[in-house]
Amino acid sequence: MGRSTLLPRLGLACCLLLLLGGSESLGKQRGPWEEDQNAVTEAAPWGRARYEAVKKHLGAVGALSKQYWQYLACKVSQEGCEEEGEEEEASPSPGWSLPLVGRDYLEILSAWYCSFGKCCETGDCRIVNNITGLEMDLNRQLHGQHLAKEVIVRAVRGFLQSPQPEKALVLSFHGWSGTGKNFVARMVASHLYRDGLKSECVRVFISLFHFPHHKYVDSYKVQLRKQIGETVQLCKQSLFIFDEAEKLHFDLLDAIKPFMAHYDNKGQVDYQRSIFLFLSNIGGNTINEVTLDFWRAGRAREEISMELLEQQLRLELLQPAENGYARSHLIEENLIDFFVPFLPLEYHHVKLCARDAFLAHGLPYTEAALDEVARMMVFVPKEEKLFSAQGCKSVSQRINYFLP
Repeated sequence: MGRSTLLPRLGLACCLLLLLGGSESLGKQRGPWEEDQNAVTEAAPWGRARYEAVKKHLGAVGALSKQYWQYLACKVSQEGCEEEGEEEEASPSPGWSLPLVGRDYLEILSAWYCSFGKCCETGDCRIVNNITGLEMDLNRQLHGQHLAKEVIVRAVRGFLQSPQPEKALVLSFHGWSGTGKNFVARMVASHLYRDGLKSECVRVFISLFHFPHHKYVDSYKVQLRKQIGETVQLCKQSLFIFDEAEKLHFDLLDAIKPFMAHYDNKGQVDYQRSIFLFLSNIGGNTINEVTLDFWRAGRAREEISMELLEQQLRLELLQPAENGYARSHLIEENLIDFFVPFLPLEYHHVKLCARDAFLAHGLPYTEAALDEVARMMVFVPKEEKLFSAQGCKSVSQRINYFLP
């Protein structure tokens, strides 16, 4: 990053620091203004002596401003460090020294700037791990998913607070399309890393996009291992998201198994600080049947327990089928820490999604408008018409219908 890029952003900050630091040094030593005051007491207000004093004063300000700039550029972009040292040795002080408190302010400013820019060799300085924010946003924006909210927050918080995890954290999200799996994965990324999905510490793999042909599975295995290894070397805390995980070839799942297993690294690259999220539609029908049974029995969906659904999911995933879960060793070796169920969404959940979409577009809304959006969706089963077949997946696009 060159000086021309930094200058517009930091010019104002440098001026403020100049005032803060300069004012302190003025109180500690005599400047050119003070030196010439006695000489001009009997002269005209704008006499020659006063002119020379002002000229020296402005020259000192300019020199100190340049000194601040060089120091800050050296701290942030590693530019001008040698030049700064040479100038300090070659030229005498312009009248004001760079005060200690000014350096403290610059340290704070450079750290603040690096939180928005790329000032470190790894992505670790961009990690925020805002679990409180994650919990608040899940409660506010994820509708109808009491189990997912609780499990994800507890699992991620406990993992990040552990001084030395025994293994990487592995979560497997299951449910119908549109119930919030991708939404939550993006939310996790945005609250753990300042750059969200764009972070160098986050890698997203979509099965049919990144690994479309099974005949190239051996090549995919090499590429996948390399990408995971490089990411972990770059970032001590990494996040890997696998969308449409049920369509991954079982050899690919087994290929990344060592990154999720219990092991003692003994000085090697530490994969135990990684988080793996698998997103899958498998188990959606089982989750829906349990939810429908509760509704028919007159019981609230919030009474559905994690133990009941997780047991059902494990049984379905182990059934012989054409999916990578059943044929890989992830489940039988207990490498998946939590199977997170996403329940089907009902009419009032869709209305809440519509409300959020209106707010995201900056549009006013009415209850009638929310009802109109919800009625556009298809609801199943045929008799009860209880669950949205698309979840909330197409709600945002339907809001365009209300744009002026």
